[in-house]
Amino acid sequence: MQKFLEQWPTVFNALNIGFLQTLKLFAVTLIGALPLGLLICFGTMSKIKPVSMILKLVVWVVRGTPLMIQLLIIYYFPGLIFGTSIWGSGEAGRFTASAVAFVFNYACYFSEIYRGGIAAVPIGQREAGLVLGMTKKQIFGRITLLQMIKRIVPPISNEVITLVKDTSLARIIALQEIIWAGQSFLKGSHGIAGEIWPLFFTAIYYLLFTGVLTILLGKLEKKLEFFR
Repeated sequence: MQKFLEQWPTVFNALNIGFLQTLKLFAVTLIGALPLGLLICFGTMSKIKPVSMILKLVVWVVRGTPLMIQLLIIYYFPGLIFGTSIWGSGEAGRFTASAVAFVFNYACYFSEIYRGGIAAVPIGQREAGLVLGMTKKQIFGRITLLQMIKRIVPPISNEVITLVKDTSLARIIALQEIIWAGQSFLKGSHGIAGEIWPLFFTAIYYLLFTGVLTILLGKLEKKLEFFR
């Protein structure tokens, strides 16, 4: 117990720093992936065949390959081609590469959720909008978008919860997120080595984070009940 009490301040500080990196990657991914996913969705539904076919192929490749491999390719491949890393050096460079990989990966998943939400809106409602003289933008903003949001919140919520845990994959390129911080005390860090208990505390961070998100997303779903 005395050893635990002596080590706890050091471990707690390291886990907090790692969690902030995890939280930062989570926030940047959502901010970038949500709007990018909508753009990709529009592209895959475009009547311009070359555009839709290329984007559908990209989405298929991204969804069909592991995020870990995408991280490795995005981080290391440009350096092999150009002879130098385009992401910069140190922790900042690793974070930038991770953010790009996560944003693009989740944007592809979100695009399919958006597409399903749009397709679920009865076509008769869009046709009624045209009869009333509304433009396509007005139809999307006033008719399709509001109903689409109600339909996509549950699957988007699942992806958001998954994202919390997927951020741990960034350690494959040595980004010092919370799992990296906890594991470092097993390998040797801050004078502490061979200790596995810090890893169990990383699970508590994830449980609390996902618990808060689950409550918030549940409240959002209830507020959208009026669409039924």
